[in-house]
Amino acid sequence: MARLMEGLWITVWISMLSVGLSVLFGIPFGLLMAAKTRVVAKLMRIYLEFIRVMPILVMLFLFYYSLSRVFGINLSAYFVSVLVFTIWGAAEMADLVRASVTSLPAHQWESGRALGLSSLQVSLFIIVPQAIRRLLPGVINLTTRMIKTTPFVFFINIPDLMKVGQQIVEVAGMRNHLASVWVYGFIFFIYFIICYPISLFSRYLEGRWQ
Repeated sequence: MARLMEGLWITVWISMLSVGLSVLFGIPFGLLMAAKTRVVAKLMRIYLEFIRVMPILVMLFLFYYSLSRVFGINLSAYFVSVLVFTIWGAAEMADLVRASVTSLPAHQWESGRALGLSSLQVSLFIIVPQAIRRLLPGVINLTTRMIKTTPFVFFINIPDLMKVGQQIVEVAGMRNHLASVWVYGFIFFIYFIICYPISLFSRYLEGRWQ
């Protein structure tokens, strides 16, 4: 149990750090996607679509095994995992921000400009505060998806919850052929009790604000 809790801590740490960085980078990316400048918006759309079609596991292998060898850089597995999940999460977050911003009435922009505010000031003081309410349920859903996706770090030898579970099964399986059922079943239960309340909270906020 102690080892599983250590693995759970690593899973939660990677997930929360990646979500935080995804929000940090995703908000400005989303504003760029919603910008009137077509070239910038098009470039951001290409970035989003590229990240969406690229499997996360492939990106983990690419950064951890391939790029580090090509450039002779020794990247830690923890750094690579946070980097890859942030790249993916920022793209998803940017699309959420774009959808939230573009769903606001056009007169919000026009009123801000009529008051003499610059485009940046309109974005920061008028658009973003209103978009946050529409954005929050999506951010919570992204958090759930991030937690459920972190088991991929198993393949670059990070001792997360799944990796620790596998190690326990390899040792205990010789003495008890049901070890895998109990261990993986318990891991399933841990993911459920973490993700399900978050999902319920997201649906509650979405229903209440609608």
